[in-house]
Amino acid sequence: MQKNRIAIVDDDESIRKTFFLLLIPKYNVYLARDAAEALARFKETEIDLIIADLRLPGENGLKMIQDFRQEGYKGKVVLISAFPEQIKADEIQKLNIDHIFIKPLDLKALTGAIDDLLGEPSSND
Repeated sequence: MQKNRIAIVDDDESIRKTFFLLLIPKYNVYLARDAAEALARFKETEIDLIIADLRLPGENGLKMIQDFRQEGYKGKVVLISAFPEQIKADEIQKLNIDHIFIKPLDLKALTGAIDDLLGEPSSND
Protein backbone atom coordinates (compact mmCIF):
# COMPACT_ATOMS: atom_id res chain seq x y z
CA MET A 1 0.00 0.00 0.00
CA GLN A 2 1.33 3.41 -0.99
CA LYS A 3 1.85 6.00 1.73
CA ASN A 4 -0.03 9.29 1.52
CA ARG A 5 2.10 12.20 0.31
CA ILE A 6 2.42 15.40 2.34
CA ALA A 7 4.07 18.65 1.19
CA ILE A 8 5.38 20.92 3.95
CA VAL A 9 5.88 24.55 2.88
CA ASP A 10 7.55 26.73 5.51
CA ASP A 11 10.51 29.11 5.38
CA ASP A 12 11.63 28.04 8.87
CA GLU A 13 14.06 25.14 8.47
CA SER A 14 13.53 23.92 12.03
CA ILE A 15 9.78 23.61 11.43
CA ARG A 16 10.35 21.74 8.14
CA LYS A 17 12.75 19.34 9.88
CA THR A 18 10.41 18.82 12.85
CA PHE A 19 7.47 18.03 10.55
CA PHE A 20 9.64 15.73 8.46
CA LEU A 21 10.83 13.74 11.48
CA LEU A 22 7.33 13.63 12.96
CA LEU A 23 5.57 12.48 9.78
CA ILE A 24 8.10 10.37 7.84
CA PRO A 25 7.40 7.12 9.73
CA LYS A 26 3.86 7.12 8.37
CA TYR A 27 3.86 9.35 5.27
CA ASN A 28 5.97 10.34 2.29
CA VAL A 29 7.03 13.88 3.17
CA TYR A 30 8.27 16.54 0.76
CA LEU A 31 9.70 19.91 1.81
CA ALA A 32 9.75 23.38 0.26
CA ARG A 33 10.89 26.69 1.71
CA ASP A 34 8.52 28.99 -0.22
CA ALA A 35 5.57 29.11 -2.60
CA ALA A 36 7.70 29.30 -5.75
CA GLU A 37 9.65 26.17 -4.81
CA ALA A 38 6.45 24.33 -3.83
CA LEU A 39 4.65 25.19 -7.06
CA ALA A 40 7.68 24.22 -9.16
CA ARG A 41 8.23 20.91 -7.37
CA PHE A 42 4.69 19.73 -6.63
CA LYS A 43 2.57 20.99 -9.53
CA GLU A 44 3.12 17.72 -11.40
CA THR A 45 3.19 15.51 -8.28
CA GLU A 46 0.17 13.92 -6.68
CA ILE A 47 0.11 15.35 -3.17
CA ASP A 48 -2.57 14.29 -0.69
CA LEU A 49 -2.05 17.08 1.84
CA ILE A 50 -0.34 20.47 1.82
CA ILE A 51 0.74 21.99 5.12
CA ALA A 52 1.62 25.64 4.52
CA ASP A 53 2.68 28.55 6.65
CA LEU A 54 0.70 31.75 6.11
CA ARG A 55 3.78 33.95 5.96
CA LEU A 56 6.19 32.80 3.29
CA PRO A 57 8.87 34.77 1.46
CA GLY A 58 7.40 36.24 -1.70
CA GLU A 59 3.92 34.84 -2.17
CA ASN A 60 2.04 34.10 1.07
CA GLY A 61 0.53 30.72 1.93
CA LEU A 62 -3.04 31.69 0.99
CA LYS A 63 -1.98 32.87 -2.46
CA MET A 64 0.05 29.69 -2.91
CA ILE A 65 -2.97 27.56 -2.00
CA GLN A 66 -5.08 29.57 -4.44
CA ASP A 67 -2.48 28.88 -7.16
CA PHE A 68 -2.55 25.15 -6.37
CA ARG A 69 -6.36 25.12 -6.50
CA GLN A 70 -6.30 26.91 -9.86
CA GLU A 71 -3.91 24.22 -11.13
CA GLY A 72 -6.50 21.61 -10.16
CA TYR A 73 -5.29 20.53 -6.70
CA LYS A 74 -8.27 19.01 -4.87
CA GLY A 75 -6.43 17.55 -1.87
CA LYS A 76 -6.46 18.53 1.76
CA VAL A 77 -4.87 21.70 3.16
CA VAL A 78 -3.66 22.68 6.62
CA LEU A 79 -2.64 26.29 7.20
CA ILE A 80 -0.33 27.25 10.06
CA SER A 81 0.30 30.76 11.32
CA ALA A 82 1.52 32.82 14.23
CA PHE A 83 -0.78 35.61 12.99
CA PRO A 84 -4.39 34.38 13.11
CA GLU A 85 -5.71 37.94 12.81
CA GLN A 86 -4.44 37.98 9.21
CA ILE A 87 -6.63 35.04 8.21
CA LYS A 88 -10.08 35.88 6.84
CA ALA A 89 -12.87 33.32 7.18
CA ASP A 90 -14.12 33.93 3.63
CA GLU A 91 -10.66 33.11 2.22
CA ILE A 92 -10.53 29.89 4.24
CA GLN A 93 -13.90 28.82 2.93
CA LYS A 94 -13.19 29.88 -0.67
CA LEU A 95 -9.90 27.96 -0.73
CA ASN A 96 -11.41 24.92 1.01
CA ILE A 97 -8.80 24.89 3.80
CA ASP A 98 -9.45 21.95 6.12
CA HIS A 99 -7.66 23.04 9.31
CA ILE A 100 -5.86 26.06 10.72
CA PHE A 101 -3.26 25.68 13.46
CA ILE A 102 -1.84 28.61 15.39
CA LYS A 103 1.81 28.73 16.42
CA PRO A 104 3.15 27.63 18.80
CA LEU A 105 1.87 24.32 17.48
CA ASP A 106 0.32 21.51 19.47
CA LEU A 107 2.06 18.68 17.61
CA LYS A 108 -0.23 16.00 19.03
CA ALA A 109 -3.33 17.86 17.79
CA LEU A 110 -1.65 18.50 14.44
CA THR A 111 -0.71 14.86 13.85
CA GLY A 112 -4.19 13.76 14.95
CA ALA A 113 -5.77 16.14 12.44
CA ILE A 114 -3.43 14.94 9.67
CA ASP A 115 -4.31 11.31 10.42
CA ASP A 116 -8.03 12.18 10.36
CA LEU A 117 -7.76 14.12 7.09
CA LEU A 118 -5.91 11.28 5.39
CA GLY A 119 -8.01 8.48 6.87
CA GLU A 120 -5.14 6.95 8.81
CA PRO A 121 -5.28 5.37 12.26
CA SER A 122 -4.26 8.02 14.74
CA SER A 123 -0.64 8.12 15.89
CA ASN A 124 -1.95 9.37 19.22
CA ASP A 125 -3.92 6.22 20.12
